[in-house]
Formats: sequence, C-alpha cells, structure tokens
Amino acid sequence: MTVLPAEPMLLMTAGPVPVPAEVARAGSMVIDHLGDTMGMVLRHIREMSRYVFQTQDDKIYGVSGPASAAMEMAIGNLLWPGRKALVLQGGLFSGRFAEMALGVGAEVTVLESEAGKPVTAQMVADQLKVDSYDVVTMVQGETSSGVLTSDLQQILKLARDDGAMTIVDAVCTLSTMPLKKDEWGIDVLLTGSQKGLSSLPGVSLISFSDRAWETAVDRQGRRPHWCLDVVRAERFWGEGSYHYTAPVPGLLAMHEALRLIIEETLEKRFERHLHSSLALQAGIEAMGLELFTPEAYRLNSVLAVKIPASVDDGRVRKYMEHRFKVLIAGAYGFDIVRIGQMGEQCRVPNLFRTLHALGAAVARQDASVDPSLGMATMEAYLAKQADDVL
Repeated sequence: MTVLPAEPMLLMTAGPVPVPAEVARAGSMVIDHLGDTMGMVLRHIREMSRYVFQTQDDKIYGVSGPASAAMEMAIGNLLWPGRKALVLQGGLFSGRFAEMALGVGAEVTVLESEAGKPVTAQMVADQLKVDSYDVVTMVQGETSSGVLTSDLQQILKLARDDGAMTIVDAVCTLSTMPLKKDEWGIDVLLTGSQKGLSSLPGVSLISFSDRAWETAVDRQGRRPHWCLDVVRAERFWGEGSYHYTAPVPGLLAMHEALRLIIEETLEKRFERHLHSSLALQAGIEAMGLELFTPEAYRLNSVLAVKIPASVDDGRVRKYMEHRFKVLIAGAYGFDIVRIGQMGEQCRVPNLFRTLHALGAAVARQDASVDPSLGMATMEAYLAKQADDVL
C-alpha cells in the first residue's frame, strides 16, 4: 500500500516549508542525546543562534515542540499570579499569548488592532499611560493575516522605558528580514523551525536576556511546567545533564539549517527574501489580483492575497493542489489566501510554479485575470536582479 505521494507537494503555505537536502539528511539521523557529539551540537546551535538572533545571550534553548511551546516557555517563566501582561493582538497568533498568560494566572490586558492592521506605537503609548505591566508580548509578523508590526522598534522602546519586559514572536520573520535582539532591547525572542529557518517541524528556538533569565530563576513558589522550565532546560543545554530525551533528529536538522544561514549570511538572505516577495507581489498584481495588506505594513514572508467575490478560494486551493501539486494556505477569518515566502520557498522555480498555478486556478472560475501578464511581469522584475540574489 502506497502512503507517500510519488511527487511531493510544493509547500508554499505559511509553514512548514521545503527543506534543503543537508537539513533532510541530518534529520534522518539519531545519536545519543547525552553523548559527546550531542554536546557539541548543542554548543554549536547556541553559537549559531546568537548570529541569527543578533544577540550575545547565553541562555538559548531548543524546545521540543512547535513555536507555541516556546511561547509557553516564555509565558510560563515570566508570568504568574500577581503579575500583569499587556498582549498586543493583531490576529490569531499574537492573541495566543493572552490565552497562555491567563492560563498561568496572570492579569491580562489585550490591546487589539483593527482587523488586518498592526498595533501601533501610539496605541501602546496611550495604554501605558493607563497602566504599567510586567511583560508586553507582540509578534513581528502576524502569520494569520500577513501583517507586519511596522512600529516594532518604537513599541519595544516604549515598553522598556516603562519597565516592562518584552516577548517577541519572530516565527515567520526570523532570518527573512532584519531583527536585532540586543540592539532593539528584546528580552525574550522565539521562533519555530519550520518557517524562515527551513528546518524540520517540531523544534523551536528561544533566547532569554540576562534580565529575563534572572526573573525566571528568582520566581517564588511552584513552577507550572516541567519540560518548559528554563532552570531545568539550562541543566541540559548549559551543563549537559539529563532533562528529558531531546528531539535528536530535529536538533541535528536545526544545526544544519543554522549553518546554511550563516554560510549564506543574513544580509544576502534578507535580500533574497525581499526580492523574491516583491517579484511575486508584482506578478500577482499584474495578473489582476489584489494584495490584502497595504504596502506600509505588508509582511513579505507571508503574502495575503484577496480572492474575488465570485471565486471560491477552497476550489482554487484544491485545483492548485491536484493539478499543479502546489499547496498554498487558506485564512483565519479573512477572504484571502496566503502564500509563504520563507527560506527554501524563495527560489525562482517555486515562484513561477506557484504564480502559474494560482492564475490558472482563479481563471478557471471565470475571474477577470491575466496569468500570462502576471508571469511576464514577475520575469521582468527578476531579470533586473543580480544573479546571486535569488
């Protein structure tokens, strides 16, 4: 009985993404999770993560679980009954912080933006005049709607000046666009493995500043988590002693993914992601479709595309899947489809295959689009870029 498809789908969703061959190869191995080789791998992951996070933190952990597990590690170690959190909510994933904070007994205030728009620095400044908080949470990019928190640096400064610690979700943005943990004053930064890093799903990365680490260590009373307790995690990551059986294949894959990022360099990687996204945006608009998010706060790593009223987006996605073996994502409460532009998705052949599939699927429902013009426009944009960009 055949289980796996003869031709795997091209994953152009908001994650997971295709992985390089080196990452897939590393992820097929199992080694002793407490042996000397594993100890070396953990040291290397920490060292390479410092470059990708742009930090000097030494409290960096690979969490066994998705980015949501890293979110829980951040929340569970910095918040407890009697402490207050301000959650900046611009969509489904940024709002998840509120659920977690309530779960550990914190007092939570949600500052929510208008649908499809980011929380602004002015909104935060106004709220900080009303009350002060121990922790402020936010996302750099809202995966559910393709919205960038364009005021991120200003918001971080406002929170820091008010004495709050900050937690930033960089799940769909780390390594796809500039993010400087230390320079911008971020206390806790987290990401998943299966998006910009182009590694296997199931492992997340999190980095704690000295201030955040000291707060977690000094907390009184019972700790709500065992696997996600940073004190126990440090015994494994920092001291090499047993915590739980580490996700060995995922960590080996993460090691290779980080190595490849360093080999490419962040600067070249940012440029590749930017021009890949702009090329696809140009093709989509020239074809006759409209991008959901205004340019001022458009997230390059997850593009949100409006679907014409006469078109069934579910049928569009199904036709792309069955006819072209291309997967894109639906949405959470918006009349859009989402196309990932992260890591290995940002390769020229993937762009052409995805744009052609989208155009053909929409045109099949008699919408007024011109797929050929879209392809030609994208090709013209790409032709202007240097050969080593994409």
